[in-house]
Amino acid sequence: MRSLPTLKTYTKQSAQEVQICIAPPHQFVLNQRQQLLPDWNVAISYLILILQHSSISLQESSQKVAQEKDRLRIKFIRFGSSLVLALQKQGYQSDLFDPRTGYPLFAPPGITFDDNAVVKAILNYPVSSHRQCSLLIHPVWGNQVYPSTIVTSAPSSILDSCLRQIIANQNWKPKN
Repeated sequence: MRSLPTLKTYTKQSAQEVQICIAPPHQFVLNQRQQLLPDWNVAISYLILILQHSSISLQESSQKVAQEKDRLRIKFIRFGSSLVLALQKQGYQSDLFDPRTGYPLFAPPGITFDDNAVVKAILNYPVSSHRQCSLLIHPVWGNQVYPSTIVTSAPSSILDSCLRQIIANQNWKPKN
């Protein structure tokens, strides 16, 4: 039986919220691991979904929205790279998918990864189509959410330990 995902909300120093969901891999990820991460020789044990609350709606296509997406992408890549490197240092394969391209950051590219589809599958958040793009709809933040994903072969105890350390280094505080 698959374990249920855990979802925790944190507040950054900027008062921006971020949610982290740790979940076992969805069936699509299990079935497509070889195509997503061609050089991995182990199974994915967990997906770490990072949902950042955007300061603006991401629905429209404008310079301001593009800048906000770039800002959130950079924040994710900094956080995600720290976590991935900490997990790799412990001996576990780990990677993050670039939200812009859908390709892994550290591994050779395979097929593209769709963060919105994974969030829909795991958390059952709706996804709408807007101008040939998919748009995630968060139950509280609406279309002001930027999703991204990290994958790892680490067991939960190692993942939890590394995640706690990276969150502390980011100075994120749990939201009550």
